Amino acid sequence: MKLPKEFLLSELLRHNVKGNSTLNYGNGENVWMHPPVHRILGWYSRPSNFDLKRNVWKLNQINQIIDNDIFVTGAPAISDLATLNRFPNLIEANLVNSEGSKIGVIADFLFEMKTGNIKFYLISRSNPKIPGSSRWKLNIKNIVDQQPGLVFCSCLSLDDLTLMKSSFKYRFLKKGRKIINRFDDMKNTATSRLEDWLEEDEDINQKSEYNRNSFYNKEEEEVSTSRDKKEDDPWI
Repeated sequence: MKLPKEFLLSELLRHNVKGNSTLNYGNGENVWMHPPVHRILGWYSRPSNFDLKRNVWKLNQINQIIDNDIFVTGAPAISDLATLNRFPNLIEANLVNSEGSKIGVIADFLFEMKTGNIKFYLISRSNPKIPGSSRWKLNIKNIVDQQPGLVFCSCLSLDDLTLMKSSFKYRFLKKGRKIINRFDDMKNTATSRLEDWLEEDEDINQKSEYNRNSFYNKEEEEVSTSRDKKEDDPWI
């Protein structure tokens, strides 16, 4: 299966990392990046909730992406969270405007799968973990400086950036809901047709039963009438 040309960091971290059908390295936890050149080098996954070690992966180890799984080649580098937390990272860094005021938080970014180059960042107004919240597109050229936990931009407010009407995740979920709704409509239509068919079949059965009963009643009346005639006939 061909790898996507571009990928969201949030989508990368959402996938479970697998070596093969039996080796499971857990879900992605955070990114490994080089902020000065706006490039992602890899990411790391957590084997389990009770495991203190982390599996560190390079982008070029990705072999396939199938459904919710990322299949990798080779073995990971083993590290721990304390070490990885010392690596520079712009995710959840505060975005500071040209007047020195905080105007948002870096929530996500889109990167090239082949090179790792970041195309642009996605900015959240407040808590980036709120699902469905709006995102603003921050181009690399708008960044004038960066420090640990801080990114300085040339714009004055989020209104100066392009508004992505809703987050990518929300849009994917919205499309998924549309598909589900279509299936529900199809199911309801099929159910309605089935109910109509059953009602028609029941009406036919009732009509048939009525005709059958009418026939038997008519026969019984004819037999009874014939019997009465015979009893009244003096010659018999």
